[in-house]
Amino acid sequence: MNPQQTIRLAVIDNDSGFVTVLAKRADAAGWQLRVVSSAIPSEELVAMKLNALLLDPTLLGDEGGEYLERVCAMLPDLGIVVCSGRSTVAQRVRGLRLGVDDWITKPCHPEEVMARIEAVSRRHRRGRSEAQAGPTVAGELEIRPDQFQAFVLGGSSLDLTRREFELLQLLAGAEGQVLEREAIYQRVWGYAMAHGDRSVDVFIRKLRQKLEKCSPGWGYIHTHFGVGYRFDPEPVGGAVEEPALPAEPAPLPESPSQVVHSSFTAR
Repeated sequence: MNPQQTIRLAVIDNDSGFVTVLAKRADAAGWQLRVVSSAIPSEELVAMKLNALLLDPTLLGDEGGEYLERVCAMLPDLGIVVCSGRSTVAQRVRGLRLGVDDWITKPCHPEEVMARIEAVSRRHRRGRSEAQAGPTVAGELEIRPDQFQAFVLGGSSLDLTRREFELLQLLAGAEGQVLEREAIYQRVWGYAMAHGDRSVDVFIRKLRQKLEKCSPGWGYIHTHFGVGYRFDPEPVGGAVEEPALPAEPAPLPESPSQVVHSSFTAR
């Protein structure tokens, strides 16, 4: 791995076999790794200047969900990957909505775990560079990378999840170009889309619902069937027609006195 892309990773896990193999591979890749078996306070995570956090929330017991929520809220710029045993759909959905970037089910291969951490780290690096470019105004929206959120101009937040924001930011940054579903998935999720995966369509639908609720007078995301999606803000119903200007009044005919006067002065 390029030295400039060295990953600083913290691991909260007590699975000794998995952690040992992962640590060896991370060391060979030149990563900086710290392994602990208990929750790391958010303030300490900030001081560590991490690229990513890999954790098994079951290790933290009943507080695992609260810890995830707290870290996601305080450190939106930190890549967070959950690597755990069996979990319910509700647990995974809640974690992803809180801000978890990826969720891996054990048993898993350490190489896949590292690849997913790399993908998450790339997305966050790209997000930091985009945040420095400032907000984007499109239609009635102000897209704020520095806050990972979008707002109606002069109004309220769209209340986007982290992934919904990344999707909106990617589409808006394409400047009207059609993005294929596979390309969207690769950029937002960080790895190749599996055959039959409908995640992009599901998140587009959620994003549209929030846009329609907060900015009903505009259409933002357009579907290109069989291909992908295009972001191009347009007023609902098409362009607004400007009212026609009233016709200029016809000139009044000259009075007889004016004609005589004109004729007299012409002599």
